[in-house]
Amino acid sequence: MATYVIVGAGLAGAKAAQTLREEGSDDEIVLIGAESERPYERPPLSKEYLQGKSEREKIFVHGAGWYADNGVDLRTGLRVTRLELDQHAVRLSDGSRQPYHKLLIATGARPRRLPGPGLCLRTVEDSEALKARLAGAERVIVVGAGWIGLETAAAARKAGCEVTIVEPDPTPLYRPLGPELGEVFAGLHRRNGVDVRTGTGAAEITETGVRLSSGERLTADLVIVGIGAEPEVGLARDAGLEVGSGILTDAALRTSHPDVFAAGDVAESFHPLYGRRIRVEHWANALNGGPAAARSMLGQEVSYDRVPYFYTDQYDLGMEFSGDIQGYDEVVYRGSVPDLEFVAYWLREGKVVAGMNVNVWDVVSEIQQLIRSGVTVDPKELTSDRR
Repeated sequence: MATYVIVGAGLAGAKAAQTLREEGSDDEIVLIGAESERPYERPPLSKEYLQGKSEREKIFVHGAGWYADNGVDLRTGLRVTRLELDQHAVRLSDGSRQPYHKLLIATGARPRRLPGPGLCLRTVEDSEALKARLAGAERVIVVGAGWIGLETAAAARKAGCEVTIVEPDPTPLYRPLGPELGEVFAGLHRRNGVDVRTGTGAAEITETGVRLSSGERLTADLVIVGIGAEPEVGLARDAGLEVGSGILTDAALRTSHPDVFAAGDVAESFHPLYGRRIRVEHWANALNGGPAAARSMLGQEVSYDRVPYFYTDQYDLGMEFSGDIQGYDEVVYRGSVPDLEFVAYWLREGKVVAGMNVNVWDVVSEIQQLIRSGVTVDPKELTSDRR
């Protein structure tokens, strides 16, 4: 009997274990997680769960009895301290040693932090602590206008707090969406009463607020830090696996060691559609990458080429984004941007490389087909309502 060990009990790891069973494997599956909770999904932590709109039980990937019922040895509250690739084993924080035939690394990412008392959001405990703090806060400063920063800012406004966002880039979401769409999100938050400060960073976080890089001091009851995340590549690097911005893999999610695979936030994988390696931190990549890695571990032919996908909900805005804007030279729109009911298309040399639907639904497949096709399109056709 073979043994499949999965390091990282998040969405990618849990879905990999599920897929191993669904594909007919009756081998031993060991799923190891550093957190005390069984695997859960992270998007609700900055959205509906943080706002009190979702029950705790709904965030979990599987029911409490699923792992035992399906013969998955779930070990929570344990860290893997070392990978012994030559011996095909991992060392655990309790001193034990777990052998494997195939290993999946799905260790995710950790939030970047700043010195001082600012709160970060990554775990369910973080979300619950932040929810409690928001209930008693009057003034909140959010450092960072990425997805987590904007979603927590929206939650803080829903809780009745005065909110200031501090972002050193020219607009929110400047890197994933570019300046044009970044301004759309800046306007959304300003219309909801948020003081959005761009072009300035947090030089110091104190118990009473933030000192900006400009020297100005802002007071607050609570500071939230949302300045991105770093992949947990330490184990892989220490073991000698090839690492870039994440653990390097091929299109089958295999690392530089033939019996070791990586999926989710931590993987920097070759993407056949783009012809280069990319690292995607979003929920859909964990949801789909874990199963792809499991099938690859079973020896199936795998070419993981999902179009990157992300969604957000902020105030009355619901959005889905597909693709990668790298190298774009034009953005065109269908619908009404001022009314926040539109589809945006990013183009490079006349080809659609990314699309975002805002309060417009059932168009993701169409957008992703355009991205995959690689055909040159007439922008007028994209902006026409006759489709």
